[in-house]
Amino acid sequence: MAVDKGMHILVVDDYNTMRRIIRNLLKQLGFDNVDEAADGAEAYKKLNEKAFNLVISDWNMEPMTGLELLKQVRASDKLKNMPFIMVTAESKPENVIAAKQAGVSNYIVKPFNAETLKVKMSSVIGEF
Repeated sequence: MAVDKGMHILVVDDYNTMRRIIRNLLKQLGFDNVDEAADGAEAYKKLNEKAFNLVISDWNMEPMTGLELLKQVRASDKLKNMPFIMVTAESKPENVIAAKQAGVSNYIVKPFNAETLKVKMSSVIGEF
C-alpha cells in the first residue's frame, strides 16, 4: 500500500530551529501536511483535538518530555496505535531501552539527514 504523502504529521521540539529543520526534511521527502508543538503538553493537546498519522518528537523538553508524551499516547485508547518516532541528541543505550519499553515506533539520533528520516519513517509507516 502506498504511503499517503498528505498524511498529517506532528513535529514536537522545544527548539524552533529544530522544528524548522525537521519540517524542511519532511518537505524534501514530499510531506507538506505538518503541524508543530513546542513541548509534550502542547503536543498531547493537539493530538486530542485533531487526527494525526505520525508523531516525530524530541526527547528533552520541558515541562513534558518526549518520553512522557509517548507514555501518555500509549496509555490513550484513542492514540495508542499512533506511529511515534523519538528524536534525541543522546544515543545512550538506557534511553533507547526506555523508549522501546514505552512503545516507541522508532528512534533517531541527532544530527540526521533526509535519508535517515526516510529510512526510519519507512520502517514505521511503510515504504515511500
